[in-house]
Amino acid sequence: MNLRGRNKVSPEFNMSSMTDIVFLLLVFFMLTSPAVTPEALDLLLPKAKGKTSNQQNVSVSINKDLEVFINSEQINKNQLEIELQKRLRGEEDPTIILRAEQSVPIQDAVNVMDIAKRNKYKIVLAVKP
Repeated sequence: MNLRGRNKVSPEFNMSSMTDIVFLLLVFFMLTSPAVTPEALDLLLPKAKGKTSNQQNVSVSINKDLEVFINSEQINKNQLEIELQKRLRGEEDPTIILRAEQSVPIQDAVNVMDIAKRNKYKIVLAVKP
């Protein structure tokens, strides 16, 4: 009496499919890693529809052509700090509202923020789409 089964299951493990998956993952990460730049500054600026509660003393606007305006009056970038000091002289709680379009380089907005910090002005950032 023969009790052995005819269909034997092989205990060997086939590694070819796992090797294919590992190779595809390796290629994927090698191709996508140059796209990641660790020194880039990723800023997600808030978009608000509400109004500010701060008293608006001066509004500084920067448009996509990098023209600088103080309360709708165009001025030279180099004269910005002097003009702000003139207009905010004697104010009790000087506030600057910075309006910059999204296409404006972040450095131009940071320059206005540096002027506000040097002169101890409050600053409110409003990004225009």
